[in-house]
Amino acid sequence: MRPNNLPTLRRRRALASLGALGFAPALAGAQTNREHRATPAQTLGPFYPRSAAERPAQTDNDLLAFDGDRLLTKGVPLFLTGHVVSKLGAVASARVEIWQCDANAVYHHPAGGAEGERDRNFQGYGETRTDGAGAFHFRTIQPVPYPGRTAHIHVRIEANGFAPLSTQLYLAHEAGNARDFLYRQLSDAERAAVTLTLRPTETAHPLARGTRVTAEVDLVVA
Repeated sequence: MRPNNLPTLRRRRALASLGALGFAPALAGAQTNREHRATPAQTLGPFYPRSAAERPAQTDNDLLAFDGDRLLTKGVPLFLTGHVVSKLGAVASARVEIWQCDANAVYHHPAGGAEGERDRNFQGYGETRTDGAGAFHFRTIQPVPYPGRTAHIHVRIEANGFAPLSTQLYLAHEAGNARDFLYRQLSDAERAAVTLTLRPTETAHPLARGTRVTAEVDLVVA
């Protein structure tokens, strides 16, 4: 039986309301990535693995499990790529973390859902460092809705000389976006900065192997 997460969802909505009233960190101003205005910040959420005990055994940037060329992980395999940049240009050696629920809507977290329903072939969390051009890459799954939330991927960035950034990435045209209490707080420009457009995978990057779709995003730190 799936744990009752309604108290968690109520706390999220309460925090969101406080943010709207000015008692939580305000979202960054309207932006376009070309202008290098800071990516809007959003909550880490309750399922961020804050300790090693809450993280999977592997924490690299390949969140999927294969048997040869056969994908074992449930869900639609996604190649997620992008850059970490600032107003000064590319940010090298930034630590980029992502985490999301699996295709069964279960997080790899002690409170993340029914343990028996967890996809054992999905890592759920991964991290990497940006290269000299600020680029990062992950092999993961296309996000799915979680009870009370639209489909999303959590992201956190740490880079020397910049404030840590946590945000969430959404899917264009996802039916649940219009009802999502966090997505609705964003302006149109802010939504554009954190909304992924999927396209068929065509790159030969090693982490793109076996993926069906690709999404790219620039994340701007300040």
